[in-house]
Amino acid sequence: MNNQTVLVTGGTGFVDIHCILQLLQKGFSVNTTIRSLTKKESIIAALKDGGIDDFSRLSFYEADLTNDTGWTEAMKDVTYVLHVASPFPAQNPIDENELIIPARDGALRVLRAAKNAGVKRVVLTSSFAAVGYSINPKDHIFTEDDWTDANVQLPAYIKSKTLSEKAAWDFIENEGKGLELTVINPVGIFGPVIGDISSATLDIAVTGILNGTTTESPNFTMGVVDVRDVATIHILAMEHPKAAANRSLIC
Repeated sequence: MNNQTVLVTGGTGFVDIHCILQLLQKGFSVNTTIRSLTKKESIIAALKDGGIDDFSRLSFYEADLTNDTGWTEAMKDVTYVLHVASPFPAQNPIDENELIIPARDGALRVLRAAKNAGVKRVVLTSSFAAVGYSINPKDHIFTEDDWTDANVQLPAYIKSKTLSEKAAWDFIENEGKGLELTVINPVGIFGPVIGDISSATLDIAVTGILNGTTTESPNFTMGVVDVRDVATIHILAMEHPKAAANRSLIC
């Protein structure tokens, strides 16, 4: 056990719950934000499913990416922040700003609150969506230096991840002043569900096949990463200073 507290934003998310599980297993105290405290029982149930039986080091805070309420309290005495929360819909919205604004402004809201609270390092969950969706993959090896061009026609989710990550880096450069940032850019995230906390990716790509609602098999390929590895690399990036000011592309 150690005396450091980590804030994980969006505790009801698929990656989030695996991050919380691993942090508790490693002896950290964990704060997590949820939009309504009525949802905390689903998090506790999932963690019990993952083998946690002591919840004395887990605290819940009601906070939303779209407003400032609750973030100061959630950041109190926090050493590290894993900003995992971001909207990910099952289908493209009519207005792309329904995704872009909460993703971008939410990331900036978390970064400002972290800076004001004296947090040491923020690990932001971005996506390969911010890396390679405007680059022809033929004969190209993607690296952390690649960026999706948000000025071309793109689905709203891809644009939201690109613009929110760029906004985060701009904040660190212009306003961060001592706050460290690391960004994780995973490909498609799959893996075990604990409790009833799943993801839109699993629901679309796996559950639909199992329950018969997915009736077609399109000809496409995608990168895949295990959710447990995604959680692990968040914590490794959090703990190691050399990770600061870097992107980590995982697949």
